[in-house]
Amino acid sequence: MQSTATSPQEYLETLPEDRKPAMEKLRETILANLPAGFAEEMSYGMLGYVVPHSLYPAGYHCDPELPLPFISLASQKNFIALYHMGIYADPQLLEWFTTEYPKHSKTKLDMGKSCIRFKKPDQIPFSLLGELVSKMTPAQWIDLYEEKLKK
Repeated sequence: MQSTATSPQEYLETLPEDRKPAMEKLRETILANLPAGFAEEMSYGMLGYVVPHSLYPAGYHCDPELPLPFISLASQKNFIALYHMGIYADPQLLEWFTTEYPKHSKTKLDMGKSCIRFKKPDQIPFSLLGELVSKMTPAQWIDLYEEKLKK
């Protein structure tokens, strides 16, 4: 479900009431733990955390006009989704996350390649997600992105 909101605040204001608290807390968790250099913006109709063109002028290879995406957060029809591109590109980070998840949640991990889905907002492991967000700087993400892109 892509939003037409033009700012993160507008996006949050348009959410269903039952999703607002979890989405606001996820946003706060991301912003509190995101390494310096990433920027928050609307991206693909979701909250996006990107490497701005000022740090990576080449932008996203699929559309160089766009900054390099890193994390997206969305309220989808049946779940809240956190898309973490680093977890998709870094097998060690993925291994860490899948090992740690059961220590922080009673629910089974529901995950695609980069998408972590939460069907029950009251069972989101915020502290684990904060730690995940903190594990990669913009420079590390750029290096990993270029390494994977050049293959």
